[in-house]
Amino acid sequence: MKRTLIIAISTILLLVSCKDDSYKTFDANPYTNFDALWEILDQKYCYFETKNINWNGVKTIYRAQLKYVKTAFDLFDVCSQMLDTLQDGHVNLYSSFDISRCTGWFDNYPANYNDNIVYGKNYLGSNYRIAGGFHYETINNGEIGYIRYRDFSNGFTSANFSYMNYYFKNCKGIIIDVRNNGGGQLDYSKKFASCFFTEKTITGYMRHKTGFGHADFSDIQPMYVDPALAPIDWSERKVVVLCNRRCYSATNDFIVKMLQAPNVTVIGGKTGGGGGLPLSSELPNGWMIRFSAVPMYDQNGTEIEFGVNPDIQVNTTEEDVTTGKDTMIEYAITLLKNS
Repeated sequence: MKRTLIIAISTILLLVSCKDDSYKTFDANPYTNFDALWEILDQKYCYFETKNINWNGVKTIYRAQLKYVKTAFDLFDVCSQMLDTLQDGHVNLYSSFDISRCTGWFDNYPANYNDNIVYGKNYLGSNYRIAGGFHYETINNGEIGYIRYRDFSNGFTSANFSYMNYYFKNCKGIIIDVRNNGGGQLDYSKKFASCFFTEKTITGYMRHKTGFGHADFSDIQPMYVDPALAPIDWSERKVVVLCNRRCYSATNDFIVKMLQAPNVTVIGGKTGGGGGLPLSSELPNGWMIRFSAVPMYDQNGTEIEFGVNPDIQVNTTEEDVTTGKDTMIEYAITLLKNS
């Protein structure tokens, strides 16, 4: 009897643990989901005041379009159009059939990057080396070390840096190219940037929502880089960082930090921003909404949501493109050779 009871209880627990989303009840009503989406952002999105957005007015405009909604696709499109008024690359609506995205923050800016040229014969070539998330090679007849880092979701180790350091031992300086890097993990940004500092340094601030009001925030809290946590000490190396408008989120944060590093020069175009840490919530129909919830600032307390300027503005030229040259890389080479 006792054994039978144990088996019965175990079976019940197994059935409960195996329960999946098919048991959930979803509400597909367009008005219910639109209102839930609007309210989630109204209470938790962090940039209404910064961007001077009349969120109530936005609701009035787009809710009126729900009378034309016939399908889930129609509802998704109306919601996406409403979200696009935020002009925020961290705001995405996820459904089973589509993901909304905002491109306005980079569409009207110079590309300032050509993958075919960077991986062409003048720079990385086809036999470049790979260490963790880094593609690297010596360029300009071995005088300069070049690192291409395409995604802050790709990790790295101290061993990766040790081997690159050895490979670059005779180089006059290092170019770090993070153009078109859309971000990833802030921990990697912090860890990478710490390699270029000599002491623990406040590199920015953040604050958190404390209520549902658009202006309900905590006091600012400092963020640091600490060389004691760095995978290698490159604080004495001469370094040039390349950036463009498609440097977003964690990459934007990395540029903010590198602008303060002693032996680093940042060149290129203004970054894309993405200064808000994102959170996610679920709508009644099961769609997910991601949005900026925690605003970040530079060391002066200035918003970084709209991007940051480099030390030196450099744009690629058509003349260089036609000859397989990258204007920014060539400019960086000259800087490092003359420093």
